Amino acid sequence: MSQRGRATRPTGPTGRPRRTGGQRSAGRVSRGGDLASRRARLHEVVEPVVGEAGYDLEELSISRAGRRHVVQVIVDADGGIDLDAVAEVSRAVSAALDAAEEARGDLVAGEYQLEVSSPGVSRPLTLPRHWRRNTGRLVRVMVRADTGDRQVTGRVVEADDEQVVLETDAGRAGWRYAELGPGRVQVEFTRPGEADGADGADEAGDFDDDDDVEGEER
Repeated sequence: MSQRGRATRPTGPTGRPRRTGGQRSAGRVSRGGDLASRRARLHEVVEPVVGEAGYDLEELSISRAGRRHVVQVIVDADGGIDLDAVAEVSRAVSAALDAAEEARGDLVAGEYQLEVSSPGVSRPLTLPRHWRRNTGRLVRVMVRADTGDRQVTGRVVEADDEQVVLETDAGRAGWRYAELGPGRVQVEFTRPGEADGADGADEAGDFDDDDDVEGEER
């Protein structure tokens, strides 16, 4: 069973403490470009760091939250990622962003908060590794066919780079990923082979994805 959590880290260029209250001028923020270009610059820095740590970068997003930005990084790996690993990745990403901003100037422009987390069960399954990592789970997915689309619910039995095999009420069947829409993990109060009320687990057998595992002022 994999633990899931989030590391939250207020941070900024060069690791120096940030002063809140809008210390950046509007002109300074505008040089950062729009959110799409900022995300592209962040991705160039973050993805190699996450990969070097042995994980996959599932998503990187940047959004405005009042006067600051929030940079969200979602990482995962085969077998899941525990809370200590989330915190370790958070520190590595934060250090890399500080170093990049020291060398290049602001990547985000203005004050920002870094959040690193593992995927929650609500995230769609869109890549082969997503299906593989959810082997044993009950999922719902739209299957595309010449005769029309239909919704299928089944348990992931096998998943490789070419197809996924589901155990459904009608029996076992396989589909190529091109035939499938995004899969959705279905919440189960008791998963096969697990006892009711696993300590600290949520309905889907994972720890709460919103548990903060680290909060450090930089």
